[in-house]
Amino acid sequence: MGQKINPTGFRLAISRNWASRWYASNRDFAGMLAEDIKVREYLKGKLKNAAVSRVVIERPAKNARITIYSARPGVVIGKKGEDIEKLKKELAAKLGVPVAVNIEEVRKPEIDAKLIADSITQQLEKRIMFRRAMKRAMQNAMRLGAQGIKIMSSGRLNGIEIARCEWYREGRVPLHTLRADIDYGTSEAKTTYGIIGVKVWVYKGDTLGRNDAPVVAEPRAEEERRPRGPRRERPAGPPARAAVRRPGANAAPADGSDKPAEATPGLEPKPAVKRVRKDAAPASAAADGKGE
Repeated sequence: MGQKINPTGFRLAISRNWASRWYASNRDFAGMLAEDIKVREYLKGKLKNAAVSRVVIERPAKNARITIYSARPGVVIGKKGEDIEKLKKELAAKLGVPVAVNIEEVRKPEIDAKLIADSITQQLEKRIMFRRAMKRAMQNAMRLGAQGIKIMSSGRLNGIEIARCEWYREGRVPLHTLRADIDYGTSEAKTTYGIIGVKVWVYKGDTLGRNDAPVVAEPRAEEERRPRGPRRERPAGPPARAAVRRPGANAAPADGSDKPAEATPGLEPKPAVKRVRKDAAPASAAADGKGE
């Protein structure tokens, strides 16, 4: 039975890039990876109301550069940049190296998978019906240019005893097409009945990845056909069908005499004179007619 793989990991090095971009030796790799996880958890709690889509961490030459993609950059920066300066100091203390923080604005949060999932989980925690939240998010995404969207919620939906899974899809979401730009995001809603997980797939159209080349249009079938040659060079076709005799036309008499039998009424052949063209008549006959 086929299962759904993570669309982002499936497209890494083709049309997607890593969220952590640095190199480390085997001795330092585990420690730096643990630091990245702690930084992401810290930013997730610190910037809970800033609509953070993703965090990119880079480590160039004993420094750290953190790029935060947010739909509300003003909340991250704070009044006169006070909040971001405080954030830099706290991140530098956690990483032990100088940290530069960049803020990038998300122009269309309605078609960002992570922000859609966070919005739905916030509504679920406020006891809003999950179907209403999912359908409203799908309508907003399709209205703002998404070519397809799929949302799935799992858990004790509406507080039922047995956990189940419900999903809705609008448009097309090609999961196996590597050139398809699929944005994937997850989130969790902590309700009184337990945790409800939300997954979102957003299809934004095809993209040319780093290893792709433009598609060359192939000639159509009409352009590939060769012109027809003369009839004598063409292969012989099926044998011609024999002429079908109509009943009653030139039939032999039943008594065996030389007199032709009478044609059946309505099926008698046309007179031969009607099939002869006038200009084919002999010249002498035409002269006799003029004399009369």
